[in-house]
Amino acid sequence: MERPLRAARLATFAYFALNGFLMGMWIVHIPAIEHRVGISHALLGWLLLLLGAGAFAGMQITGPLTDRFGARIVVPAGAALCSAALVLPGLATNVWTLGAALLVLGFGNGCLDVSMNAHAVQVERGYQRPVMSAFHATFSIGGVLAALVGACTLSWNWSPLVTLGAMALLGLAVASLATPALLRPERARTEEAPGPVARTRRRTPRRIWVLSGLALMLMLCEGVANDWSVLQFRDVLDAPAATAALAYGAFATAMTIGRLLADRVAARFGPVAILRYGASMAALGLTVVALSPWIPLALIGWTVFGTGLSGCIPQLFSAAGHTDHDAAGANVSRVAGLGYLGMLAGPAIIGPLTHFVALNVTFFLPVACCVIAACTADTLRPTGATAEGEGLDGFGPLRAPAPDETVH
Repeated sequence: MERPLRAARLATFAYFALNGFLMGMWIVHIPAIEHRVGISHALLGWLLLLLGAGAFAGMQITGPLTDRFGARIVVPAGAALCSAALVLPGLATNVWTLGAALLVLGFGNGCLDVSMNAHAVQVERGYQRPVMSAFHATFSIGGVLAALVGACTLSWNWSPLVTLGAMALLGLAVASLATPALLRPERARTEEAPGPVARTRRRTPRRIWVLSGLALMLMLCEGVANDWSVLQFRDVLDAPAATAALAYGAFATAMTIGRLLADRVAARFGPVAILRYGASMAALGLTVVALSPWIPLALIGWTVFGTGLSGCIPQLFSAAGHTDHDAAGANVSRVAGLGYLGMLAGPAIIGPLTHFVALNVTFFLPVACCVIAACTADTLRPTGATAEGEGLDGFGPLRAPAPDETVH
């Protein structure tokens, strides 16, 4: 494997980990910032919508910019913006300044999210085999690292402003150091072509909208696990607080480990199998959670749910990026944007439903989403691909890594 490609892969790992770390640092400091600003949980919930709105806007703007200027320029810019914006919630003194801070932080997060995924697609194309899931696993690891660092700084009584400011400087340093290893654009931009073709506006392929719909449904499932797993243990199974925390822990751990392993599975069996059987496994796991009256069985259900869901989203991002090399950023931005809306919508939909049915019964909505994803998994199969050699769009049949390819 060529050294520049190896270096680009390591740099992409760094940006994914940085993104997870920056957002994790914000999450860790939510209670302290909420107390400092003096707002209620309900008002905080509304303010968090601004974080999501900023992220969605950043994703839609950054996709086309990445296609035009290349990830080598846009990824560091997005990382710098996200890092610098991290300090803003620490400066907030009232609801208005906190709302503005979250809007900017969300925008920076959206810019970094889409651009680094577009660069990951470019790296994956160079490797000629799946590597996307490992990048997403690194994002999760960055969040775990943020939780550990945040726990330390909070125990040392550091203020949110000091901690977030220090981590913002660290983020700027990481973004700067990783920039030289990023890959250059693979070809001249279509705007440079002569004649009317250069001015033709690209139409979004129908396949991208299908992938976006699948991302919305599957990330809705992930959002349900993030926000309702602990409450399900506490309110439905009457678990103590310490035990209830294990529900999300089981899900998050399974997601991370599953993503670390999913690339090799995808190389062997293809992305269609990952989505079909992964979504089916997720549906089975969450059904066990919904029906189980026992804590140990429910823990197994959350673990199975996280394992099945872990490899699905990276396959959707990868397929979107490989559908059209010249519009990889724009296509990824659409899939990521609708997926992000799904993650926000999941918890919001479950809450009102609990007024009519028990919390565990509402879980059959994400179960249905997983079943639909499993039934439509053939969307990931490239045109003309066979079941035996289906590969990722844009670079032919996948191959398993050779014995001497031990790049991680």
